[in-house]
Amino acid sequence: MYTPSTVPNDPAQLPGYLQSELLSLAQAFLAQEPYFLLSMLHKAPTKPRDGMIVRADGTNWNPGSGSGFYGYRDAAWHLLG
Repeated sequence: MYTPSTVPNDPAQLPGYLQSELLSLAQAFLAQEPYFLLSMLHKAPTKPRDGMIVRADGTNWNPGSGSGFYGYRDAAWHLLG
């Protein structure tokens, strides 16, 4: 997981800062986890696309079958479980 550090106020420190941040980003992208963690969504995504998988709270946003995991296919949300 990547968490950005504070940007230095001194412009002379920017090259070192950028180098460090880019390395941190690369490590975050290359780190392999044995799972996916989906955040609970409380409203529908603004631009759903075929193949999108989300986790709906079922209260503020209920795609049709309450709380759960949904996949977007053929212009509709389908409960995955």
